Amino acid sequence: MNKETVLNKLLKILSQYLKIEINLTKNYSRNRQIFRGLCNQCLTLYGIDKDFYTLQDSLLSMEREENGIVEVEKFSYKDNIAHFNGDITRLKADAIVNAANDNYLGCFVPCHNCIDNVIMSAAGFQMREELLQLKKDKDYTEQKVKVTKGYNLSSDYVFHVAGPIVGYKVTEKDIKDLKNCYLYCLETAKKMKLKNIVFCCISTGEYHFPNALACDIAVTTVKEWLKANKNCLKIVFNTFKEIDKEIYDDRLSNKN
Repeated sequence: MNKETVLNKLLKILSQYLKIEINLTKNYSRNRQIFRGLCNQCLTLYGIDKDFYTLQDSLLSMEREENGIVEVEKFSYKDNIAHFNGDITRLKADAIVNAANDNYLGCFVPCHNCIDNVIMSAAGFQMREELLQLKKDKDYTEQKVKVTKGYNLSSDYVFHVAGPIVGYKVTEKDIKDLKNCYLYCLETAKKMKLKNIVFCCISTGEYHFPNALACDIAVTTVKEWLKANKNCLKIVFNTFKEIDKEIYDDRLSNKN
């Protein structure tokens, strides 16, 4: 089946499950946005037609191949660090980091372009269901990083970590909390014996952490950790916005 056929079947199943009427058009992009937006708003799809996940995985797999897979192992690394500007969902890595919100269930705003929404929409609904199951773990509150499978992403795992939200100004606690986000992820990756991990720009954007300061904290923390841990991991800093690309290019070109 082609994408259009698969999408139409998915929307039919969703409309029956949610008991709503969906007016399909010949505009594939519009129909695709409707599908993503409806999934974004659902906490669970318990009891949905069993064909939903097969069809969803088929659609996301086709989109993944169309977008192209980028292998982080082929990057050029300097002192075990590389920089990639682009869509983090395209990266074939052991783990990518998701800048989650503090409920660790994903973004419920339809088609919101925060990284949390983008990652979970590309991964498939199974990711939200796994996060929901993790909340039942007796050690859940002690887990600083919530680890899920990558599902329909090219990465094996996704590390979900909630960074600080900056108010009127950046506080010492904000700085410490952001640094810990990177340390928690690095220690988790080491414990899992991963070979590489991709960091997004945690707490910037929607959480208002100043981009340049966030970059400095991220790079300094990672470099210090790598030195202390004998370069046991390859680290990729992922940027998407032009402002972050320029900041990271400049920071990583610095020899210090």
